[in-house]
Amino acid sequence: MPSLDTNGIETYYEVHGAGPPVLLVAGLGGAGTYWREQVAPFARAHTVIVYDQRGTGRSSHVPVASIAELAGDALALLEALKIERTHFVGHSTGGAIGQVLALDRPERLQSLVLYASVHRSDPFRRRMWSLRKAVLAEMGAKAYAQLTSLVLYPPAWIAANDTRLASEEAIAERMLSDPSIMASRIDAILAHDRADELARIRAPTLVLCARDDAMTPAYFSEDIAARIPKAE
Repeated sequence: MPSLDTNGIETYYEVHGAGPPVLLVAGLGGAGTYWREQVAPFARAHTVIVYDQRGTGRSSHVPVASIAELAGDALALLEALKIERTHFVGHSTGGAIGQVLALDRPERLQSLVLYASVHRSDPFRRRMWSLRKAVLAEMGAKAYAQLTSLVLYPPAWIAANDTRLASEEAIAERMLSDPSIMASRIDAILAHDRADELARIRAPTLVLCARDDAMTPAYFSEDIAARIPKAE
């Protein structure tokens, strides 16, 4: 699969299917493999673009300065692929990237889906991510991936899907960046705050979150939806 030199880094990406473009942007892990179960269904009617973000996967493993920098990387990829407007689906950190694009480059988005995302940090987020950063730095990628599973999934689902979850954790472990680079990604999302500007978003917006999401609680999504005009 191809890669591009964009914004001073090498960005790994994949394009699947044909039709109106959809850009799928992963969360903190940043790797396009997050969307492996969604690509084929979407590609039946769309051109689906997935990519590894700066500091993750098969792209350049360099530190991240800000969510705005990650949004610039996404925009550079769209420009390199000659995509003028796209549907945008962002999970967690990917949703924060989508907020930046919707606010700063609204002409590039056909629609916006924000899935389990945040628009600012609060004491809960700082506690959660400070702990995860410490686990990665002190215990390593395997422990980090296991902690992520314990926080992300309901206990009954974990008990019933042990083999599948072990496989997913192994993929996540391989894709994780150096702890210092992951720390820069965590710091970037904790610093992200465009909450007071969300009322300027005009792209048709859908906000999604599981009611029992313990990683990125639904109250963030509820507030995001309330701030964006006509969001569902």
